[in-house]
Amino acid sequence: MIHQRECPIETLIHVLGGKWKPMILWHLIGSPKRYNELEKLIPEVSQKMLSQHLRELEQEGIVDRTIYPTVPPKVEYSLSDYGRTLIPVAEVMCAWGDNHNKRKYEESAS
Repeated sequence: MIHQRECPIETLIHVLGGKWKPMILWHLIGSPKRYNELEKLIPEVSQKMLSQHLRELEQEGIVDRTIYPTVPPKVEYSLSDYGRTLIPVAEVMCAWGDNHNKRKYEESAS
């Protein structure tokens, strides 16, 4: 029996879809972040959504969660080796967003 593969765009949307996952990934590119740091960097996201998206990204193997045995426990999130393969995708998306914003600004200025 032949199984039809899922559309690659559908896969991308499934894994990175939603308002917050691309922003979480973008903030993890430079260095690991603690949960509270991500909350400050993305103030519009609710605690529930941030936790849910981090958990989903971890389940997909894109984000690593490291727990340090301190009191209180310290937890950091970082891009996994596999997650780092998304950096070029994020950079292209950022460049497109910059160009789109410039285009909108130029249209509104004229």
